[in-house]
Formats: sequence, structure tokens, C-alpha cells
Amino acid sequence: MSLDERAPAAARTVSPPVPARRQSPGPAEAVVVIAPLSLAIVLGLWGIRRQNTMWGDESVTYQLAHRDLSQIWHTAQHVDLVHALYYAVMHEVFGFFGGGLLTLRLPSVLAMAVAASGVGLLALRLAGPRAGLLAGLVFPLLPQVQKYAQEGRSYAMVCALVTWATYVLVAGVPHRGRWRWAVYGSTMLLACLLHEFAVLALVAHGVTLVVSRVPRPVLRAWSAAAAGVVAGLLPLAIRSAGQSEQVSWIDGPVRLSYFLVVAVVGVACARAPLGVRGPVRLSVLAVPILVLPGLLLLITSLVKPLFVDRYVLYSNIGIALLLGAWVDYFHRRQKSSRNTWLAAVAVLAALVQPSLSLRTPQSRSNDVTAIGAAVRKEGRPGDGLLYLSGRQRILTAANPENTRFLTDLALAQDPVSSNTLAGVELPAQDIAARMLEFDRIVAVRAVGVHSLTNPQEEAKTSTLRRHFREYGTTHVNGARVTVYVRDHDPSPKAGPRSEVPGASGGVMR
Repeated sequence: MSLDERAPAAARTVSPPVPARRQSPGPAEAVVVIAPLSLAIVLGLWGIRRQNTMWGDESVTYQLAHRDLSQIWHTAQHVDLVHALYYAVMHEVFGFFGGGLLTLRLPSVLAMAVAASGVGLLALRLAGPRAGLLAGLVFPLLPQVQKYAQEGRSYAMVCALVTWATYVLVAGVPHRGRWRWAVYGSTMLLACLLHEFAVLALVAHGVTLVVSRVPRPVLRAWSAAAAGVVAGLLPLAIRSAGQSEQVSWIDGPVRLSYFLVVAVVGVACARAPLGVRGPVRLSVLAVPILVLPGLLLLITSLVKPLFVDRYVLYSNIGIALLLGAWVDYFHRRQKSSRNTWLAAVAVLAALVQPSLSLRTPQSRSNDVTAIGAAVRKEGRPGDGLLYLSGRQRILTAANPENTRFLTDLALAQDPVSSNTLAGVELPAQDIAARMLEFDRIVAVRAVGVHSLTNPQEEAKTSTLRRHFREYGTTHVNGARVTVYVRDHDPSPKAGPRSEVPGASGGVMR
């Protein structure tokens, strides 16, 4: 038989090709997910109680999340609309797990842990397993990440959502599946609804795709998803613009130095030939998300001050990616790994002191636990209580027991019934008249906060100046608690001159 005659028979004996199966995640992927997740949880749980203290913004979360959903919604119509979704989420968390201090902060710990695993997978996809592990471990070690992993605010959740939206973005570039872009858009929208400034990450993503010169269908798909995010956010942005007094306390960039340092370090790392895997380079993804959100806030601040470091917490994704990939590059260039280990030990040693200080009450701008305790210590049953200004009522509202036996002299309607953060105050003349009924007044004044100039505040300060003298002041983190007594009374006693001492008009009954 000739070769020509045998060929068809041989061809008939060949088995048909078997379709390739999708490769299952290997040990590298598991390590890149589990190691950063575990480190973030350990660091988040370490000192999470901060000596059982709470600061002002967390106190707002604590108070509002304990109201029912309808009250949260009605309050958001007056103030803090940008955080309404977060308060609703925390309301449900408190309902399931109780409303304690751990429950307040644990969601942020878990969110940062999820973000850390996402950062690791991003670097794995863009620069390889070792870079992925390093980036994932660097992320929870960053001081700013450690700080906000232990705060009962929305920033850690926003960071986690932006991280995973970024991962879906990178994964969607080569595949172009519509469902991927739907996931990307919905994740980014949820991040923006938790905090509006997450939309700045959308700008960074767009720059990444343009610089990467992705195919036009991909750019069109991203544009459609981005348009959906903006459209979904627009009603919230328009409504919350009417509550701009919420950011009136910002008179300049807040903690700008951290942003500048990490931006410079990140750009320097990006100059190295970092690992390239796929159509999107790591540096082209990391530098925009590190630099652009903060830069855009700074530019906006030329018109209206808005830059606060925590508003763009998710920019730490960029510095973690760049540092992880750079350490991997540095390790590959070294003939011995000794220098790499020495550098790692030096960095960890340098992080010990900041990590310890972040877990103290003094690491925050105020301590409402200490403020409330000072009011309770200095006040006597029946004393008058005065907040300078009325907004500072939130500094003691987390624990009403501290003010239970004091009379809030300016309060007309408490925060819960008025659907506000700090309640509604009496007219100026009524406040002054009530103050003159008391021989002792305990005044709470926040430190480093601009004084208001409305009639109520002017009535408080002028009445104190004309009819009272300072008897003693207690300085605590973020506030001063001062006892004032009537000028004619050298031996002050508690309570109104014409009433029986007792509890009347206390805060947040």
C-alpha cells in the first residue's frame, strides 16, 4: 500500500481536538488573596477600640445609624445626604450585630481586607505573582489605610469598591463581555453613592484606557458604563450641593503632605521598567488613580476648599501597586536577596511608631468620649449646659448619660425629633433669658473650629461675658469644657436660682 493510500486511514484514527478548559486558580492566586486579607484583618483588629474612645465623625455615624430608616432619610434631607446610604447600611449592621463600638468599626476592617486582596490580584494580573503578593501586603501597612480601617465611616467601603471596580476594568479590557462592564458600572455607582468623590476614580480609569490605547469598542463600553455612573450619581450630587455648609469647615487642604509624599514616591517608582502583562501596564493604571483624584480636588479647592485626604483614600491603591511592583523589580535585579530583606525590615521598623500612634485617642482631631466625661465630671445636677456653637452638641450626644442631669439652655427641639444632627435652638433672646436663670453653666467649646456669627451664638457669648465669669476650664482632646458662674456668687452652687435642681431639658432624651 502506498503512502497516499494509507494517509486517509491514519487521519481517521486521530481523535478530535478537546476544547481547552479554563485554568483554575493556582496556589499563587490563593496566596495573593489570603495573605493580604489576613494581614489587613490582623492590623485592623489590633487596638480597634482605641481605649474605648470615639471621635466626632464616628459619633455622627453612631447616632444616625441608631435611628430608624425613615428618620435617617428625613435627616438626610437637611444634612449629610452624601452619607445617607452608609448610615442606612450601618443601621442594618447594628440591627444584626448590636450597636457597640466593635460593630461600628468592624465593617471598615473587613472592607479594607477585601480591598487588600483586590490590590494583590490587580498586581498579580499586571506584574506577576510576587508583585501581587508584595502589593497586597504593602496596602494594609500604609498608615492612611491603617487609620481608616478602624473608623466607623464610609471611606474603607468606598476604597474596597473602587479597588474591585478597577480589577473588573482591567479584566474587561481583553474580554469585552457586556456583563463585565455592567458589573464595573454598578460597582462604581455604589462607591459613588457611598461617597460622591469616588467619581474621581472614574476619571483616572478613563485616562488609563486612553493612554493604554485600548480598542475603540472597549473605550465605547467604558464610556457607556461611565455615563451610567454619572447619571445615577447626578440626582444625589444636585441635592447634596444644597448642603455645602457641611464642608464649610474646610479652609485649606487637610493633611496634604501625605498625598504629596506618596505621589512623588509613586511617580519615582513608575520610572522603573515594572512588569508588563496584558494590554494595560501597571504604571499606566497606578499613577492616574494615585495622582488624579487628589490633584482634581486640589484644583477645585482654588475655587472652594474641598481637599481632605480621606476623600480620596482609594488613591492608596496606586501607591501599593507601584511599591509592590518596584520591590519585585528591585529583587530581580539583586544577585542576593539580602538587600531586599534589609530594606523590608527597615521599612517595617519605621512603620512601628506610626502604627502605634494611630491606635491612641490622640490620633484623631477630637475625642467625644473624653469630652462627654469632662462634662459629666465638671457639671452638677441642675447646672445649665451650653454649646458654643450649637453644632458641637454632637460631641456629647453619643452618651446621653453624661448630660442627663444638666439643662441644655439653648435647645428648643432635640436632634431625633427634629431630624437633624444637633437639634434646633431657641431664638437668641430666649437663650439669653434662660442663661440668666442659672448660677452655673457648663460650656462646651470645640478647639480649632470656626466660631459661628449667628444671633444665637452672639447671645451666648455676650451673656457669658456680661453676667458670668470663668470658674475653671478642663482641656480635652478637641474641646474645652468651661464652668461659668454668675458674678455676684463667689461660692457657686448648682442649678437655677428659682428652681429645684434636677434634670430638665437634657440632650438626646
